[in-house]
Amino acid sequence: MQEILEKAKLWLTSTFDTETKAEINNLITNNPEDLADRFYKDMEFGTGGMRGTMGAGTNRINKYTLGRATQGLSNYLIENVKKEQISVVIAFDCRHNSKKFAKVVADVLSANNIKVYLFEDLRPTPELSFAVRHLGCDAGIVLTASHNPPEYNGYKVYWADGGQIVPPHDGGIIAKVNALDFAEINFNANESLIEVIGKNVDDAFIDASVKNGSLSNNIDRKNLKIVFTSLHGTSIMSVPDALAKAGYTDVHIVEEQRKPDGDFPTVKSPNPEEPEALEMATKLANDLGADIVIGTDPDCDRLGVAVRDLEGNMKLMNGNQTMVVMTDFLLRKWKEEDKINGNQFVGSTIVSTELVNDVAANYNVATKVGLTGFKWIAKMVRDFPELDFIGGGEESFGYMVGDFVRDKDAVTATLLACEVAAYAKQNGSSFYKELLDIYTKNSFYKEHLISITKKGMDGAAEIKQMLSDMRNNPLTEIDGEKIETLSDYQASTRKNLITGEETVIDLPKSNVLIYQTANGTRIAARPSGTEPKIKFYFSVNTALENADNAEKTEAELDAKIQRIIKEMELN
Repeated sequence: MQEILEKAKLWLTSTFDTETKAEINNLITNNPEDLADRFYKDMEFGTGGMRGTMGAGTNRINKYTLGRATQGLSNYLIENVKKEQISVVIAFDCRHNSKKFAKVVADVLSANNIKVYLFEDLRPTPELSFAVRHLGCDAGIVLTASHNPPEYNGYKVYWADGGQIVPPHDGGIIAKVNALDFAEINFNANESLIEVIGKNVDDAFIDASVKNGSLSNNIDRKNLKIVFTSLHGTSIMSVPDALAKAGYTDVHIVEEQRKPDGDFPTVKSPNPEEPEALEMATKLANDLGADIVIGTDPDCDRLGVAVRDLEGNMKLMNGNQTMVVMTDFLLRKWKEEDKINGNQFVGSTIVSTELVNDVAANYNVATKVGLTGFKWIAKMVRDFPELDFIGGGEESFGYMVGDFVRDKDAVTATLLACEVAAYAKQNGSSFYKELLDIYTKNSFYKEHLISITKKGMDGAAEIKQMLSDMRNNPLTEIDGEKIETLSDYQASTRKNLITGEETVIDLPKSNVLIYQTANGTRIAARPSGTEPKIKFYFSVNTALENADNAEKTEAELDAKIQRIIKEMELN
């Protein structure tokens, strides 16, 4: 505790402002437990940026931790980008302090003689990714904590290609940040280098979204009834305009959730993965007889989709289901236009459904599979410029259409989801029937995610121990099936537990474990990169003879997943 106290007292020096010093003094006097949590470690600038609770302290998001990250980024840019005028574009979301933090970041960059393009108001994260290349910038920054609780904020860094930072830049920037003392941050803004941007970039972004998300001139978009909710986030700035420009006229917005609000007052969590987050939207859809519900997270990079099932009830798709249907639709359109020639690929991640690989193979298109996170899909686009990137997604409700945005993009993905629904409707099908057709042609895949929260120092140690146990004392059987392979992405090895044979995994190291049986049952485990959680991903599959058996088959797969969860004592 004495070490933490000494660390905290450094925040009482002249480097820090009066408000910060008062907050630290109060913690020292009245709340030593909170003080310990704020100073037991530094807010880590990881391989994509930072995310955490706001407040004073080294383990919090505040003016100084953001300033230090930005000073480190500035130093790296100055050293590595050989241009007379380096430039960076900054966006921010609806969260508390996001606009203020964005100005702090702009100040530090400009103080280091870096040209800044600062959005006038909140904007979606995919627009930031688009703006980096549209404006010819060397980097981009967005202030957001995605779907985290209201007390969180965050900071993500993008490189000149519009993708989040990856090796070698991530490691180089981290080294610069870690080498800095708070006293070395230059907060003295050069206002002449800060340019406020808005509508011109908005228009270009929406035009590009419509071009990439609207795939046919023969779709009756006016006949699709859509319910949309922004869940108090940034998508209200773009999605309604994009839908209108694409030709969708029967669009109904959940008015109670229209206004951007960092408290997210109408939902427990602004996360479209959670059925509760879309309750108001699905109720409105039922009242109106709508065909599809779309809900986006606060920074508009992920979307939840609910559609009518065979009985006419609204059913929330999971991220794997949505990505499979949208990928199949994209591939079908590419095939119809005779554009598939062996030089195309789709992107996915190691914890996403393997069904997408089968779907792509049906069209003789390769699937490239990377680590969790869209920065790795963006890296695929950059690493294979000779290939056409058709689209890609991951299980956490993110999708990317083409490469004009280099991150998951709920604006264009919303257009694509509606395109699928409208096309299916006018051809006597539906979004859900399209999914069942895919299951019938391949296999019925069912996935499930469990996130277990473990907060603070003790929680971090628990998560570390759980993964260590799974790594060093691996399961050999699950639900009566022998485990065939254990893939350890931290050790870069894939071991056949039956034969003992080991192969090398040719991906960057990551703390992920994946068990797989010969029948294709998969269990993946990894620590969250943005929250104090450990995540378990379950995937099971079986043949589906026809769509009429879908409900029974899904129930059987759900029961199998629940047996596995019970067997692993994760209830």
